[in-house]
Amino acid sequence: MTATADARSDAGPVPAPEVGRLDGVTRDQVEDLLYLEAGLLDDWELDTWLTLYTDDCRYVIPCNDTPEGDPARDLVLVDDDHLRLSCRVERLNSRRAHREYPHSATSHQVTNVRLLPVEGDELPVLAEFVVWRFRGERSYSYAGRYQYRLRVVDGRLRIASKRCVLRMGSLRQVSDVAIIL
Repeated sequence: MTATADARSDAGPVPAPEVGRLDGVTRDQVEDLLYLEAGLLDDWELDTWLTLYTDDCRYVIPCNDTPEGDPARDLVLVDDDHLRLSCRVERLNSRRAHREYPHSATSHQVTNVRLLPVEGDELPVLAEFVVWRFRGERSYSYAGRYQYRLRVVDGRLRIASKRCVLRMGSLRQVSDVAIIL
């Protein structure tokens, strides 16, 4: 049983951390949210994972050669709003996602979490990541930096944006980004 499953009760998954004011959020609370997100992704609990995001969220993976790329003017690998994320979750949960049916086993590892100064109603957070993907006889690893913007919604931390900047020079060794980083 995973840590995420251990932390669940009969009422369902543990909700995002409860917080007061954004300027009082601690690194422990942010880490709890990021580890919860990682566990939900590893357990393929994508519907619950989506509830960690705000209704106006963005999920972006820029191309390797333009890590600072702006989706409004540059080609990016992924540029999802809440509707597109919902569609991605629906597809990944179905048999139509041929690259992910049956699902890959994944291990999301999050480290070096750093909180930046609050900007308006958002808390910028940086973290390093390695995501291992195991499919059939093969394993792949994705490494990079997460750039989050967190907000307090109804007294809980929520993800307003997540940008996954890959540190890899090429995606050839992994062939694609079919999973959620």
